[in-house]
Amino acid sequence: QVQLVESGGGLVQAGGSLRLSCAASGRTFSSYAMGWFRQAPGKEREFVTAISWSSGSTYYADSVKGRFTISRDNAKNTVYLQMDNLKPEDTAVYYCAARRSSIVTNAVLYDYWGQGTQVTVSS
Repeated sequence: QVQLVESGGGLVQAGGSLRLSCAASGRTFSSYAMGWFRQAPGKEREFVTAISWSSGSTYYADSVKGRFTISRDNAKNTVYLQMDNLKPEDTAVYYCAARRSSIVTNAVLYDYWGQGTQVTVSS
């Protein structure tokens, strides 16, 4: 079992930055691929980015490429999402997720989810 708790969300002006954290419980965190997803009101949950267990592979949605950076610290059981040059369309609840396999973009293939953290970007 893996429990995930996100933090770091908030209100920021367009062009600003936020760093989200996702703290994981469990001794096998380092064996899980981790992903970040987001869901805006009235929209489906969408893939943002993912990182492999070793940090050797990352993948980004086109909408965030060049602005967001995912990283992880297996010693701290934590994955991070650095978000720069934020835009109003980035406003959503952000979720982290874990799966015991390679990184994928399909949300249904992730086994564990956090409760989400709200990110609001004002124009």
